[in-house]
Amino acid sequence: MMRQAPSHQAPAAAIRPDDSAVTRAFAGVLSRFHTLGLDPREFSALRRLHRIDAAEGAGAAAKDGGCDPLRAEEHGELVELLVAHRADESRETLWLAFTIATACLGDNHLWQDMGLAGREELSGLLRRHFTRLYEKNVHNMKWKKFFYKELCRQAQVTLCKAPSCRVCSDYAACFGPE
Repeated sequence: MMRQAPSHQAPAAAIRPDDSAVTRAFAGVLSRFHTLGLDPREFSALRRLHRIDAAEGAGAAAKDGGCDPLRAEEHGELVELLVAHRADESRETLWLAFTIATACLGDNHLWQDMGLAGREELSGLLRRHFTRLYEKNVHNMKWKKFFYKELCRQAQVTLCKAPSCRVCSDYAACFGPE
């Protein structure tokens, strides 16, 4: 059974459009995926507050995350994981949950698919916006791999394949000793 990405409402507090890493993450994902799965009002607010050109996100408010229908459930589960661990109830953090979930569907390292400068920048966003989830990654596992391991742990699945790694040039680095 396919699930829609959860429809979450959040208060308008704590929006900081001057935060360049957050704005780059939103713009980076929209430039690569053209979608986030946010409801149209939230998507418009994100674009307006972070000054993201509408062309970067044309059609990006589709409820299913704009994913291949086979991956829409996966997108929803990733959003739920992130939302369950958010550090605050701000719109920005909610939007980041959808942004990160969307970028997880890409084939590159998560930080690359988010348009960030490096893994450290992604880790900083996660530390600030998803603190409890950040703190669970005690072995400093690659973030995308960690998120999928968390989903598998929640589902009580013991054998868990990481996503989208088949074409990654750093396959050996991700699946080497942690």
